[in-house]
This record gives sequence, structure tokens and C-alpha cells, in this order.
Amino acid sequence: MDMFADYSSGLESPASHAFDAVPSDTNDLPSVGRAVNVATTGTVRLTTSAGDTVTITVVAGVAFPIRAKRVWATGTTATGVVVLF
Repeated sequence: MDMFADYSSGLESPASHAFDAVPSDTNDLPSVGRAVNVATTGTVRLTTSAGDTVTITVVAGVAFPIRAKRVWATGTTATGVVVLF
């Protein structure tokens, strides 16, 4: 039984879903995330939900709260990119 089934999830709520992001210079993610996590520390080039393209440094195992709609292959050195939403 899901104790939280009757609660709506806001952006301040913990993520309830996650997927492995395949970095691509041409394809957006299947869903806009609310955070990015990586298996190895490095850079992640991404496009935000607002359309800004930036390169951030992400530490392995630490969720970086950003609304990403694309993770770019070019400029991304971190591996094991997971998008939380």
C-alpha cells in the first residue's frame, strides 16, 4: 500500500521516478527531470527546461537540482547519468 498515494507531488518533493539518461546532441530526454545524478564525478552539459544550455560539474552520488530537458554527449564527461523526476 502506498501511504502517499493521495498526496500531490510538488517540485520540493523527493523524486518519485528516475531513468538512465543517454547523452545525445540531437534528442531531448523523454521527460524533463528535477535533478541529475551521476556515477562518476565530471561535467554534464545540459539544456534546462527554460532553454538555457550550460555545463555543470556534478559530484558522484549527489543529486544536482536542475530541470534538464537534454543531456548533451558533447561536453559531458561524467558517466552513469541518471535523471530524477
